[in-house]
Amino acid sequence: MGDVSSRAKSILGNCRWVACEDTREGAKLFSLMEIECPQLLSYHDQNEQRQTSKLIDILLAGNDVSLISDAGMPCISDPGFRVVRECRRLGIPVTAIPGPVAFTTALSISGLPSNGCLFVGFLPPKTSARCAFFQKYADFEYTLACYESCHRIEKFLNDLIATLGPDRVICVARELTKIHETVTSGPASSVLSIIAGKNKGEFVVLISPKTFQL
Repeated sequence: MGDVSSRAKSILGNCRWVACEDTREGAKLFSLMEIECPQLLSYHDQNEQRQTSKLIDILLAGNDVSLISDAGMPCISDPGFRVVRECRRLGIPVTAIPGPVAFTTALSISGLPSNGCLFVGFLPPKTSARCAFFQKYADFEYTLACYESCHRIEKFLNDLIATLGPDRVICVARELTKIHETVTSGPASSVLSIIAGKNKGEFVVLISPKTFQL
């Protein structure tokens, strides 16, 4: 809750309509902020295309709409792209309230090179596709930033080791800015051995350039 800015509280406290991934989580947020809960609209991966039209109608009627994520930043591997694109197409103003973004937060405390970064979000779930990605970017000159779920993090790291080798320096950050935050940097094989079995939460994986050493 400490990451919620005073500006965010002010905007959300004066907005009649709020779109959120999970209305139950949205209601909890307003309760914790001690703000009267507005009209909450469900807006997630499965209904984003359909709900975009509804949100646009609300905006065109002269109302403000806020979009929030369960965690992190809307549109950054979270729902939001479609409604923002449509707003831009129609000339409806869009602004952002800056907040925590997992991959930039991880990059800043990882100890890996931060002079440049390629953010790729979630990689494909199949081993063959993941390995093809690792092979394609094996010699990339900047740090790679990926997201991964608790269900696939160990498979992800095993594929990374099989493709890039056990000594490639990586960072795995889990549950950033939350109570169970952990950040582990080092050779991929060492990082895997440390986090094996501790796979609850949401993960950021940073992959250093080939020649980098901690």
